[in-house]
Amino acid sequence: MKPTGPIPAGYAAEGGELIVAGRPVSHWIAEAGTTPLFVYDGSMIDARVEGLRRAMPDRVSIHYAIKANPFAPLLQRMARLVDGFDIASGGELAMAMAAGMEPARISFAGPGKDDAEIEAALASGATLNLESARELDRALAIAERCGVTPRLALRVNPDFDLKGSGMKMGGGAKPFGIDAAAVPPLVRRIVASGGEWRGFHIFAGSQALSSDAVIETQGQTVALAVRLAEDAGAALPHCNLGGGFGIPYFPGDEPLDIVAVGAALGETLDRLPPAYADTRFAIELGRWLVGEAGVYLTRVLDVKESHGEVFVVVDGGLHHQLAASGNFGTVVKRNYPVAVANRFDEAAWDQPQTIVGRLCTPIDRLSDKVALPPLAEGDVVAIFCAGAYGATASPAMFLGHGPAREILG
Repeated sequence: MKPTGPIPAGYAAEGGELIVAGRPVSHWIAEAGTTPLFVYDGSMIDARVEGLRRAMPDRVSIHYAIKANPFAPLLQRMARLVDGFDIASGGELAMAMAAGMEPARISFAGPGKDDAEIEAALASGATLNLESARELDRALAIAERCGVTPRLALRVNPDFDLKGSGMKMGGGAKPFGIDAAAVPPLVRRIVASGGEWRGFHIFAGSQALSSDAVIETQGQTVALAVRLAEDAGAALPHCNLGGGFGIPYFPGDEPLDIVAVGAALGETLDRLPPAYADTRFAIELGRWLVGEAGVYLTRVLDVKESHGEVFVVVDGGLHHQLAASGNFGTVVKRNYPVAVANRFDEAAWDQPQTIVGRLCTPIDRLSDKVALPPLAEGDVVAIFCAGAYGATASPAMFLGHGPAREILG
């Protein structure tokens, strides 16, 4: 047997059936009319944001990175809950505005913005997080041509990374942001141009579960922002501290202590010189806000045995849940939390079962040799931690099976 990750807190059974967003999974499958299906629990997202606000200092805003999950009903809900959206494309800009987020509370990062995207962002009033000196040239030229005052920030490639993070976004040679040493003259240029100087975006890494590592990185980030502002001789109106808050996916993972993180960040900000009393800070989170609120439901099509191993074939697969298959940046394949949704409280069998998708590729494995009740045709498998980097981070059109349905409960 291979272990699975911990099922997130807040899930329970009623009459043996998994309850998601207050309803049994059979209700959601009937509403969708089919499987595979993603169900997102809106009340869990509400509670997540509320708990984060309680933990963080008052001067720290909460931004949602919509790449984690851009499902339109979910975005509309998030627009009412958070202080801003962070986006990375012109398409996401359109989605953010359609969800009701004010453009002044949208910030646009990404190393490859084309001219049409820059023009759309500047015309809307969104903040551009510039990622190179050349991108600054283009933004200023487009703003002059369009007759608008650009709202400009600089994304900084810091000299450090987030220790223990699943994905390093800073430190050393990176395609993201501008090396710290090159930042001050660009700040001065923005100020001299008459553009609206909006500060820094400093993102060192993602998917960290160590509060000590997050605390250390946030302290380094605040210190770097102050040093760069002083070197540039400019005020610091705003600093996006990035995110990096992880969620438990795998065996042995423990939740991040956000209370400790918030307390330490409050102490760091309280120590800032008086010149930074009006500086606003933000944390940019996607996965941590929505990841554990999502469940992927997929129905068993067949159960077969090969050389003594049991394979359970489901109607979903990596084309919807690439991350759960281990093919979205995971070096070693480990099992996400998984359960039999229609027999949630039933004891596990002593025979390992491998849950595979319907695609013609050996990498389409959702769970490898796991302990579950004996599965049969028609059973429903639930893959947890499916609220982030699921539907839109997976190759939905691979082999023509098409996308999964999504529902916000």
